[in-house]
Amino acid sequence: MQNSQNPQDTQPGEPEELLNNTKDDASGTVGTNAAQSGEQTEVDQESQQEFEPDLQQLLKDAELKAAEHHDAWVRAKAETENIRKRAQTDVTNAHKYAVENFSTELLTVMDSLEAALAVENASVENFKNGMELTQKQLTTVFDKFNITVIDPAGEKFDPHQHQAMCTVDSELEPNTVVQVMQKGYKLHDRVIRPALVMVSKAKEG
Repeated sequence: MQNSQNPQDTQPGEPEELLNNTKDDASGTVGTNAAQSGEQTEVDQESQQEFEPDLQQLLKDAELKAAEHHDAWVRAKAETENIRKRAQTDVTNAHKYAVENFSTELLTVMDSLEAALAVENASVENFKNGMELTQKQLTTVFDKFNITVIDPAGEKFDPHQHQAMCTVDSELEPNTVVQVMQKGYKLHDRVIRPALVMVSKAKEG
């Protein structure tokens, strides 16, 4: 007959030994984790110490660049303002002295007129010759500055260049300039004074 062994019959000291081993393992694990945690903390602190100067340097660089951009903007604004003022001055001077060259050319005409008037006891013929010479000088000035005469005798009436003073009976075609009462003038293509004219009537019947 075999002797049955009770499961509860264990050798004394086994549970205590197992418990001690478990505690030792846990203590070792905790110690290892603590050591690793300490090492990680030191690494994090070192990384933070290394990273903080980089942030400060980046901030300093950003401030320097911002200052440079601000200075460049101020200089550009000042230059733009100077250009605007110079342009305004140029426009003002252009309006003010636009006829300077033309006026200079007219001075020679004035000189001729004064010289002719200064001659005492001038004959009619001499006076006429002096006036014709002065007229030629004035015509030369007009040609130089593209001032052309409008003398439309015998031409079709053009309301853009002519101003009709009256209409008259004529053998010419209706609406034709019969007589020029006062010549007109153009500056380049712009009429600065229309010609004053008499225009033929339409034939009755």
